[in-house]
Amino acid sequence: MSPKPIIAPSILASDFGKLASECQRIIGDGADWLHIDIMDGHFVPNITIGAPVVTCIRPAIEKTADGKGTFDCHMMVAKPEEWISDFAKAGGDLYCFHYEATTKPRECIKLVHDSGMKAGIAIKPGTPVDVLFPILDDSSGDKDYYPDMVLVMTVEPGFGGQKFQEGCMPKVAELRAKYPELDIEVDGGLGPSTIGVAAEAGANVIVAGTAVFGAKDPKEVIAMLRGTVEKNLEIWKNRSKV
Repeated sequence: MSPKPIIAPSILASDFGKLASECQRIIGDGADWLHIDIMDGHFVPNITIGAPVVTCIRPAIEKTADGKGTFDCHMMVAKPEEWISDFAKAGGDLYCFHYEATTKPRECIKLVHDSGMKAGIAIKPGTPVDVLFPILDDSSGDKDYYPDMVLVMTVEPGFGGQKFQEGCMPKVAELRAKYPELDIEVDGGLGPSTIGVAAEAGANVIVAGTAVFGAKDPKEVIAMLRGTVEKNLEIWKNRSKV
């Protein structure tokens, strides 16, 4: 199955004083997923929210059969294995942990799948993409150990508002060329001015914070991001047929 464009605004850029209604608003404006940044003060120096907040906003957002309303939990935490059960119970749908945070990434993927969630694995800007190849190339045939998504960070994890690092795009392009059906997410500094290079590299899951939540017309921005991704995915699809 070919990947589809997925726009996942980061709720870190929303008004936390009315978080549930902000999430409803942005889904109503056309977003597919909600990207939820979890920071523990250990893996990254900042602290954001935990499972209790996810539990509170879950009833406000319906998840449909096509995946709309998915809670994409980006776990910027040390010892990600310890939090899987809490976020599954809270209503998380996709649990994306950092490769750098665990010595047993394949086992962590299996634990996430066992909990009923999909599994994502993220890498920082300074982490080479080839560390993921042994996981993605696993020939055992056991899909429980295979990630549903890879997240390529385009800023250092832990703080919003950083400048997009275009130098991370070759990692995205290499992943797309090797794994044409994989969901590839990019996170950090994405918006109308940077979506072009990310989409050209083959990213299909786009995290944008201020660019969406702070826009005068979020619906227009989301449509623009989606259209750019859609166009470039078609180019990649045709390229793979050659």
